[in-house]
Parts: sequence; C-alpha cells; structure tokens
Amino acid sequence: MTTNWPEGVTEKLIPTSLGLINVRVGGRSDGPAMVCWPSLMMDGTMWQYQYEHFFFPAHYPQRTAAAVGINCTASLPTTVESIWATALSTFLSLHAKMPPLAAKAARAAFAGPTAEATNPEFTEFTRFVLRDDPKSVAWALRSILIGRKDEHRLLNTIRNVPVLIIAGEEDSQFPVHVVRKMADAIEGSTFRVLQHTAHLAARENPDGVNAEIDTFLAALPATV
Repeated sequence: MTTNWPEGVTEKLIPTSLGLINVRVGGRSDGPAMVCWPSLMMDGTMWQYQYEHFFFPAHYPQRTAAAVGINCTASLPTTVESIWATALSTFLSLHAKMPPLAAKAARAAFAGPTAEATNPEFTEFTRFVLRDDPKSVAWALRSILIGRKDEHRLLNTIRNVPVLIIAGEEDSQFPVHVVRKMADAIEGSTFRVLQHTAHLAARENPDGVNAEIDTFLAALPATV
C-alpha cells in the first residue's frame, strides 16, 4: 500500500520519552494550527483525508480555536484491558514482525461489521499499518492504554472552549456510552454519533467525520 501526501508536506522526527515520533507538517503557516494525533497502533496516514480536506486545498484563516475528539475516552482502562495490554506490549517489544494472531485481533478491534462487509480499502489499510512495526505498537499500548488515567474531573474544568466529541456506533473499544461520558464531562460540548462506523472513524468514514467537523466549525462565533 502506498500513500501520496499533498505537495508541501514535510516530515521531521521529534524525540519523546517513548522514542522518536515521525511528524508530518503542512498547510498554511499563517493560519490556526490543527493537530491530528493518530489512534493506538495507527500512524499518520489515518488522518490523510482530514489533512486533504482541511489544509489542502481548503484554507480557512478565519477559523478559530476549538478541539475535536474522535473515538476517545477519559476513563481508566478496565482490569481486563490492563492485563492483556501489558502481556501484549511485552510480547511485541521482543519481535521484529507483528505476529499474525496479534494483527488479526487488532484488526478486529478496529474494523466494525460494516467496514468488514463494505469497505475493503479500509480493512487493507489496517493490515498495512499493523504489519511491520510491533515495537511501535508496544510503545502505544504502554502510553495510551496501560498508562491511561481517569480525566473526567480535569475535563470538567474546561470553560468557554468549543469542543466536539465524535463516537462510532460500532466502536467496540470505546463504546458510545463511554465516549458520551467524556463529552458530558465537558461543559457545553457537542456530541455526535456516526452510524455504521467503528473505532477509526476518521479513516473509515472520512466523509462523515469531515462533515461533522465542518458543521461544528461553521457554527463557532467569529470572536472565539
């Protein structure tokens, strides 16, 4: 699988406590910044359609500051999640290739029944990004899942910041009620559920995600 990013996108490696992160940068340098952070076990290609839609060729210098969370949670991992994630991260850190059984389980977690039945391009994408770099997956498991904290109280302190939270109807990792709990913790947030969509909504259903973000941003007051 090959991915062609629009002209003008640059890449840089940024050191972190978990290793080097490959970051892609592009779009207008004089406009507001939009940070797109990939989900667990994914890379930046997950956000390719959002980059094309919002940065190239769409230029919106009048857009104001806001936050969008997609397929997200503010809850602690369950005991079962902590146990299997710890075991899997340890196993993956010792391998140069993603074991087929682990890759199959990860794909099942990302793709819902609708994608499996109707979206072969998306399911092939999940195979591609999970195939060759299990050590990165191990880092992601440790930082995103095992190390996750309950952040509902912190989110409840947010005031006067427009926030959109999007859930996937078929998301088995962060079900709708879990994502809704996060949205409820943020005063004045907007909550949307995408039908027939699972855990990687931005990549599986870019038209639906982009439309929700467009509507959300268009409704923001110009003075925010």
